[in-house]
Amino acid sequence: MSGALAGAAPVNEAPDGPLRWMRLGTARFLDACAALDEAAFDAHTPLPGWTRRHLAAHVAGNADALGNLVRWAATGEPTPMYTSADERRAGIERGATMTGAELVNRLTRSATDLAVGLDALTPDRWTYEVVTAQGRVLPAREIPWLRAREVCVHTVDLAVGIGFDAFPQDFLKRLTTEAAGKHRAGSGPTVDLTATDIDHTWRLAGHGEPVVVRAPLADITAYLTGRVAVLPTESGKPAPALGAWL
Repeated sequence: MSGALAGAAPVNEAPDGPLRWMRLGTARFLDACAALDEAAFDAHTPLPGWTRRHLAAHVAGNADALGNLVRWAATGEPTPMYTSADERRAGIERGATMTGAELVNRLTRSATDLAVGLDALTPDRWTYEVVTAQGRVLPAREIPWLRAREVCVHTVDLAVGIGFDAFPQDFLKRLTTEAAGKHRAGSGPTVDLTATDIDHTWRLAGHGEPVVVRAPLADITAYLTGRVAVLPTESGKPAPALGAWL
């Protein structure tokens, strides 16, 4: 993978921050998987029904799927992330039968192929619009963000002792802002979440007096992405349970 680009990126060039986060998250995920033995790969993750083998297969498949979007942007030929939801699920199940070494090899290959494809995009192709598996239309410059989010969050899901505090604050702030946006206008109480280490507040709109949470940014990120069950509020009561954010 090539080194991080220098300076702020103009709108039609490679997005420096997300590429940097993608490379860091990829390295962390690969290193964590490479350290697992076969028994550890069989352990369950916090994701219902998934072992670490399922999770590794999913992350590898995600790199291949995002690579399809990169090819779409590079060539202009529509290339969906997946041919179908069934094909995506079948790929994960096949991966869950692989050995740890096979999974690490697949993760490495898919991540390298994605990075090479992104590095080859010319400046004008970063603004080319593609369509995600969820039907969202977005410019190719958002692909590194999608991958950064995937590898960083799922590194936490491996449950090997790596938390959100292992990732840069600028990444966490963007992820938290995105997750907060998904939870706004909910049916529960209003929640004000202040990250004490960056002095920034997000409000989840609801009803009644705000429930106030003051915590480190990494803890708020974990709460909004469903990676922590309980986050204390200023009143001492737990923050309200949230629905899925993705």
